[in-house]
Amino acid sequence: MNTTDTEPELPRFSPLPPAHPPQPFVVRSHGDSDPGRVRASNEDHFVIMELARTMYVHGTNIHQAKAQYSHHRGHIFIVADGMGGHRAGEVASALTVMTIEGFLLNTLNRFTNLQAPEEHVVMQEFQSAVFQADAKIFEEAARHPELLGMGTTLTMALAVEWQLFVAHAGDSRAYLFSKDRLQQLTQDHTLVAEMVRDGKLSATEASHHPSRHVVTNVLGGAEPGVRVEMHRLALEPDDLLLMCSDGLTEMVTDERIAAVIREEREPQKVCERLLAEANDNGGRDNVTVVVGTFHTA
Repeated sequence: MNTTDTEPELPRFSPLPPAHPPQPFVVRSHGDSDPGRVRASNEDHFVIMELARTMYVHGTNIHQAKAQYSHHRGHIFIVADGMGGHRAGEVASALTVMTIEGFLLNTLNRFTNLQAPEEHVVMQEFQSAVFQADAKIFEEAARHPELLGMGTTLTMALAVEWQLFVAHAGDSRAYLFSKDRLQQLTQDHTLVAEMVRDGKLSATEASHHPSRHVVTNVLGGAEPGVRVEMHRLALEPDDLLLMCSDGLTEMVTDERIAAVIREEREPQKVCERLLAEANDNGGRDNVTVVVGTFHTA
């Protein structure tokens, strides 16, 4: 758990374009998940996807490839941490990831040909995707009573043309490491985090509070009504996006996470090091880490 006494400064919606001129956008990424040292099963799920327009040529007398791809590409990162007995959390997180995959595939044109006036549309579609996944969880629980009450956190990001869009519910996290500084992009939707934001607890007190795992905003759960926290910000060359379940942040401090990133900028190495440290420190929960880095060609 983060041990500093101040909440992270959150980025605000900004219509400003990136400060640098448009350059080729290259993404390198890796993700991994581990059950940890205590849990018998893993209720975390993650996915890294690349969305691109594809044109299939079914007939021509011109010598050309049968499949051609647009240079507009969107990169999606998703982390979901399930909760619920009888493996229901595993069902909720997997169902959420698959529902959002299908939703994004069917709205592909909005993401892979992004224009500045459409930025608000991207955020609306992200919100719709989360609402659809929330509804899917309740539909599945209605068909299978043993799954009643299952829920999941969700942290989702889209990187496209030097812009990053984030949608979030729960206590998984998204961080941006930029200019040698690690910044938490998302808020924790927990009872204790809300008490910290209200000035009723310090962050140090919160790190040991017995109710720190009580999540107040999830997909599924006892009743519908997930709230979607959303952000948009500009990316810079060599920025690094880190997304993780709370199995990492309960075991490894933000200071230590930043130190690992400074030592290992390659996505797979960052994931391996952070997973190992979480387990070495006790591994009390499932641990999922997803890393993306952004570069010019």
